[in-house]
Amino acid sequence: MIKSELIKRISSQNPHLFERDIEKVVNAILNEMIEALRRGDRVGLRGFGAFSAKLREARQGRNPRTGAAVAVGKKAVPFFKTGKEMRARLNRETVPSD
Repeated sequence: MIKSELIKRISSQNPHLFERDIEKVVNAILNEMIEALRRGDRVGLRGFGAFSAKLREARQGRNPRTGAAVAVGKKAVPFFKTGKEMRARLNRETVPSD
């Protein structure tokens, strides 16, 4: 699912809200999460999971095409850990209907 599909889904479940307003709310939530991660904070959504940023140190890499050494700078990469409830819901057995 992409962001536009999420917005359309929320809009269909809430016909009293304008799609443009839903888009503003979704964007505001995502922007706040990104800013929290940039500050080094952890973003936890109970029952869903937790987002955090892990720092990768600068390292020496290789260009896969030429094999030449390339300096790769330090950077933050996002990390997500699922919550127990999400894991349980994802792994729940579906009961076949006879």
